[in-house]
Amino acid sequence: MSEKFFLYARKSTDVEDKQVLSIEAQLQELRDYATRENIEISAEYVEKQSAKIPGRPIFNEMLNEIEKLGGNILAWHPDRLARNSVDGGRIIYLLDTEKLVSLKFPTFWCDSSSQGKFMLNMAFGQSKYYVDSLSENTKRGLRQKVRRGEYPSLAPVGYINDSRTKTVVADKKTAPIIRQAFELYAKGDSTLQSIGEYFEANRLLTKQGKRIHISRTTFILSNPFYYGHFRFNLEVHEGKHEPIVSKKLFDQVQEVMERKSRPTGKHKNNPQAYCGLLSCASCGMQITGEYKVKTQKNGTQHFYTYYRCTKKSKTQKCPEPCIRAEKMDAQISSLLQKVSMPQDWADYLNERLEKDKTESAQSVHIFVFENEKKIQGITVKLQRLLDGYLDQDIEKEIYRAEKAKLLSEKKSLEEEISRSESKQKLWLEPMAKWIKEAQDMEKIALDSNFLDKKVAAKKVFGSNLLLGEKTVRASAPNSENAVSKSGENPWSALRAARANFSIPDEMRVMEPLVRLELTTFALQKRCSTN
Repeated sequence: MSEKFFLYARKSTDVEDKQVLSIEAQLQELRDYATRENIEISAEYVEKQSAKIPGRPIFNEMLNEIEKLGGNILAWHPDRLARNSVDGGRIIYLLDTEKLVSLKFPTFWCDSSSQGKFMLNMAFGQSKYYVDSLSENTKRGLRQKVRRGEYPSLAPVGYINDSRTKTVVADKKTAPIIRQAFELYAKGDSTLQSIGEYFEANRLLTKQGKRIHISRTTFILSNPFYYGHFRFNLEVHEGKHEPIVSKKLFDQVQEVMERKSRPTGKHKNNPQAYCGLLSCASCGMQITGEYKVKTQKNGTQHFYTYYRCTKKSKTQKCPEPCIRAEKMDAQISSLLQKVSMPQDWADYLNERLEKDKTESAQSVHIFVFENEKKIQGITVKLQRLLDGYLDQDIEKEIYRAEKAKLLSEKKSLEEEISRSESKQKLWLEPMAKWIKEAQDMEKIALDSNFLDKKVAAKKVFGSNLLLGEKTVRASAPNSENAVSKSGENPWSALRAARANFSIPDEMRVMEPLVRLELTTFALQKRCSTN
């Protein structure tokens, strides 16, 4: 009989090994036991890995050596050798083939007899049962935490795990940085790389101290955890943690990410102030600007800027001539003056806005009531969905997808309710801002700042400005019928009102509207003559 003994000691970081002796303690106990029993240890194998699944390299190396040369094993307990049926079965088979002569444990009796192998098999089975039971208990505990709305894992960046309350709380240092990142990206002029650079500038790095790259930034900006939900096992759940961003801001970020994921053409810088603002009236191509230098015989140079069609149409030859920048600027200024708002009109509209602030309270109350009814309906649907899933009438994937949709809809409605008091002012503030902008149009038109005029013209006319026969004109309909049918462009309404009511101020009378909103603005309907 071979007297070669292999000492094997193992310790993992898993929960089930918390009560097991450390590696050093196992080695000391086994060496003392070998001295007492006159056992000669030929080799020691030490491993720090879980035995729940097969594949331990050091353990397999020891068994391979035994298969070749035979030998014995000395270990602290059978659960140090195997906690799965594959490794346990391999040891039993080595005993059956007598390649493994014997097993020695200070805490467990075992020999190579049928009774000894039966007891060893029971010990391996008990170890596996303990692991399986512990795993089930752990999963059951995690599921219960999820039902309570508690995130059962490490908190994402921007949050910390509070060891005292066993909850996830917002990190006062990093949460504002995450919120600002969402706000920056929602504006649409930031890239994922620039957001990563923003994180780095604010010292928000990975655990390894490296910069957060694009893939990680994408994960952060698309993680529902930041608006109050969380994903667990591919399913979205409602969380009790404090949201860092609102659902509305989160949705805006998702829209921007989706839009930027589509391929776009290269951006070209405009060399002149009005480039990109107008189109050619004949061929529809863009209007560009260029410098011209005229040198007199005496050497004096004169610098001019001309605007002309790019003449890039492949179907027709454009006959439009160029126009001096000064002349085009004067025509754009004239168009802006036509959409400027007189002071008495602005005073009247501001008075109506103040009145509407009180009238909107009733509509907000109705809005909240209807949303609460919708939330109640969603809650009923969630319960029916859960009942159908528990009764096995609904597949798991369908259940998860439908639940995620309902929870997302419910969260949006809840945020709408929470913003209801401030939401009634959301349309009032843009309207007041537009009135102020309309009053400032006169000043912008008379000023010499080309960039301010371009911004104002883009806001008023959009892409509807045409240049033809050295004349700038707006292609958008400005007749009374066209504006009244659309009712969606306040600048067109204001332009039509200024054109239709050029009578003296003392002959002008205002007529009231049912409701004054920017999207249903029909200014030309408010004025009539005696």
